[in-house]
Amino acid sequence: MNIDDPRVAQNISELARAFAQTGDSSLIETFFRSILTPAETADIASRWALVKALNNKTPQREIAKTLGLSLCKITRGSRELKNPDSAFRKMLTLVGAESDSVSV
Repeated sequence: MNIDDPRVAQNISELARAFAQTGDSSLIETFFRSILTPAETADIASRWALVKALNNKTPQREIAKTLGLSLCKITRGSRELKNPDSAFRKMLTLVGAESDSVSV
């Protein structure tokens, strides 16, 4: 499937609804580790670490060096975090990361 395939939107929407309904973070974590390869799991984890680091005003070059991410990914994350309706900001608030210190 490619990003334009309607099944992509349908399946992402279905998973989002399931995650929203479960209330069981352990189940969601187990699901991620079951459906994703170890490399995909690490990629998602590094992208979340990127969001937290940006939120804590860590310099982009330090993030790139520490997490091994491209400046392009970091810039994309930074732009999304600046969006007033940012899903990143909403998720940070949900996990209480707004006030947490994050080490990169």
